[in-house]
Amino acid sequence: MFELKGKVAVVTGGNGGIGLGMAKGLAGAGARVVIAARNQDKSQAAVGEIARLGGEAIAVPIDVADEGSVEAAVRAVVDRLGRLDILVNNAGINIRKQPHEYTLAEWRSVIDTNLTSAFLCSRAAYPVMKAAGGGKIINIGSMMSIFGASFAAAYSASKGGIVQLTKALATAWARDNIQVNAVLPGWIDTELTQNARRQVQGLHESVLRRTPAGRWGGMDDMAGVAVFLAASASDFVTGTAIPVDGGFAIQG
Repeated sequence: MFELKGKVAVVTGGNGGIGLGMAKGLAGAGARVVIAARNQDKSQAAVGEIARLGGEAIAVPIDVADEGSVEAAVRAVVDRLGRLDILVNNAGINIRKQPHEYTLAEWRSVIDTNLTSAFLCSRAAYPVMKAAGGGKIINIGSMMSIFGASFAAAYSASKGGIVQLTKALATAWARDNIQVNAVLPGWIDTELTQNARRQVQGLHESVLRRTPAGRWGGMDDMAGVAVFLAASASDFVTGTAIPVDGGFAIQG
């Protein structure tokens, strides 16, 4: 039920953080993984890390906010590996400031990178998956898909949109045997959240106090849910948004 041998999985922004944690999990279950990101040096390092763990991975350059780049990347994956079974829309950024301090360019940058990119990548992958008889799309949301924060207006809007996009795609493509689900990570210890700890006073203590598991999550905590949603075990699961947060969201 959790075997991914013979499958090809594309992970956008898969060269670090949550994306790399998921990429490692997918590779460990047998998938050939494509690290799709802009920083090719970092992507090659991620490929090497997966190879040292016994997995198979390649790197493909992509700008997820650029329509032409997304379509070229999908063509490159199909040309090199012959298929595309699993898409993880993970690439994302955040600009932390109060809402009235955002410039329009900053707002658009966050929305385009986090939300529009998921639409572009999913749209490009759809005909490939449909022709193959099915596929899996995993969109990465956030706790900010549920909660608000004064310092994350653009990020929250993008991640709330991810959940609604997930539901729309799941409804549209169920007849094509394509399951579309979202994962809502909690406070995971990544470069992104390390920056947040430096910028938001008292964040570390607040997270530990509110999280029933009593710790920050790690990259490896994201591997299991990625494998489940990518595998046949989840063939009747679609349109969901699954928190992976050590219980943070259940605190109300």
